[in-house]
Amino acid sequence: METTTITCRVSPNARRSEFSGWTMDEKGRPVLLIKLHAAPVEGAANKELLRFLVEVLDCSKSQVTLLRGEISRLKVVEFPSSAADKLPKRN
Repeated sequence: METTTITCRVSPNARRSEFSGWTMDEKGRPVLLIKLHAAPVEGAANKELLRFLVEVLDCSKSQVTLLRGEISRLKVVEFPSSAADKLPKRN
C-alpha cells in the first residue's frame, strides 16, 4: 500500500472538527489547517485528529498514523495515497 504524508496545523477547542484551509510553512511547504473539537489535554486532541481523518478519508484506524508532533500544534500524519483526493483542494 502506498502512503502519503501531510503536515497539519491543529487548533484545539473548536466547536467542531473541520478543515479550515491551507497555508504554507516557513519553507513554502503546504500545511493543512484543521480545527479540532477536543482539548489539548492527555492526548485528546491527537485522538480527535486521527478519528476525524479516519472518518473523512474513509480509512481504517490502522491506516492513519501520527508520525510527528505529539505535543505540538504542527503534526505529520501518514495515510493511504488512495485517500488523498478526499482532502480539501489547495488554492
